[in-house]
Amino acid sequence: PILYVAVGFAVFSVSDALRGPRPLGIGFDSAAVEYVTELIVIISLVGAGLRIERRPGLTRWMSVWRLLALAMTLSILAAVGLGGLLLGLAAAPAILLAGVLAPSDPVLADDVQVARPGDREERDEVRFTLTAEAGLNDGLAFPVIHHAIAVTTATVAGSLLEWVAYDVVFRVAVGVAMGWGFGRVINAFGHRTGEFFRNQTSEGLFSLGATILVYGLTEVVNGYGFLAVFVAALVRGADDHDYRREAHDFIEQIESILVAVVLLGFGALLSEGILDELTWGGALFAVLFVFVVRPVAGWLSLIGRPMPGRERFAIAFFGIRGLGSLYYLAYAANHADFGDALAQVWAVVSLTILLSIGVHGISASPLMRRLDRQRDDEPAAGTGPRGDLETEGLTP
Repeated sequence: PILYVAVGFAVFSVSDALRGPRPLGIGFDSAAVEYVTELIVIISLVGAGLRIERRPGLTRWMSVWRLLALAMTLSILAAVGLGGLLLGLAAAPAILLAGVLAPSDPVLADDVQVARPGDREERDEVRFTLTAEAGLNDGLAFPVIHHAIAVTTATVAGSLLEWVAYDVVFRVAVGVAMGWGFGRVINAFGHRTGEFFRNQTSEGLFSLGATILVYGLTEVVNGYGFLAVFVAALVRGADDHDYRREAHDFIEQIESILVAVVLLGFGALLSEGILDELTWGGALFAVLFVFVVRPVAGWLSLIGRPMPGRERFAIAFFGIRGLGSLYYLAYAANHADFGDALAQVWAVVSLTILLSIGVHGISASPLMRRLDRQRDDEPAAGTGPRGDLETEGLTP
């Protein structure tokens, strides 16, 4: 990711023949940004869902539930407060900034996530937790974005209760239900046509088409499509088909191509001045969010979990921000008018993503390798948090 962004920035900076998208100016198509980033998040979510084989459950997924309920909430509250304090943002853009940066990114987190279906890394609590968190919190950030949009149109009417009932409870429930139902249907279809899916391309194209179908139908009935595609892939991952790994590998290849394109485009955005509206307060916000807000919120949410401190630190620290944030921001820009504050929000979000790509990109591989070595040096399973995983429903 660091290389792609650098190349995009360099090429669009030095070449007079190329003109990159100019943020918030003539030639900036936020709809195009929304659709491209939407597609890559969808594909990344299905890949994450296929990699997870641990059956969902209150105890088995407790670290994930804590991050979603506590770390994400604390991050949102802190971002709203810092947005008002450091940037002087009004309520709507402050809520928007918080919602955009609240979810960790499933796209740029490969080095800290489970690698492939069936890999031993599924037993790694750090990788499992970060993979599942990134898969679920993308859909859960949407209620905050919708609330920010409602504030701009002064339709907070009906009020907080209506927002909770519809945007939070109803749309989340529909997303989960649609994902579970379609995941079961796709599995049944796979059983009946197993002889057909014997190569990576066939199964991959089928998974890609099924994913977009699930997403589209869920959005039609006003559910959260991101949640639906992740849950559908999770349900598929629980079914032990030989071709599941083939589907994942194909999806991962498509994702890699799209990541390259989007990150080159992000580099172009940087070259065309997306950071021009950045203030010292905005820069401080980005630094605090990456180095303080998420790590502290993540650490606090995991207090009491039976895991070594170094693993808790890794989960808390690797709250990677990336292309999902660009999608949410473009989506909000296309559905409401946030006034002059939008340029400042674009600048702060872009700097936060840039910091995350640099800091997490450089540190992820060495820190995860160190965790792996330390875990391998520990006594074999049977006692402690590592041994507990055997009884927490992992698929052999």
